[in-house]
Amino acid sequence: MKKNRRIQEEKAVVEQMIRLYCRRKEGNARLCPQCEELLLYAHSRLEHCRFGADKPTCQQCPVHCYRPQMRERVRTVMRWAGPRMILYHPIAAIRHLIRELLHKFSNSSHSL
Repeated sequence: MKKNRRIQEEKAVVEQMIRLYCRRKEGNARLCPQCEELLLYAHSRLEHCRFGADKPTCQQCPVHCYRPQMRERVRTVMRWAGPRMILYHPIAAIRHLIRELLHKFSNSSHSL
């Protein structure tokens, strides 16, 4: 149950970011075919994430599970949408930042 909740949260965040990018950056009223493809691909990758409930944020993840082309596309979306998430989806953005900080802190405490 915990794994499913964590993955569902990640799916929601990536979808918010892709929709924000497509709407605001590309000017589309609906997801364009390329963004729809990226969303479906991201959801598929999350479904098969080996970390489950312990999944780190993408930036902190030691496993690169995206094909190189899709990885570059999602990186472009995240670079653009990430800073804007605080305005459009503040709770999701704050939750993501907290996870990022907790992951960094837990990794640095292991090396002490």
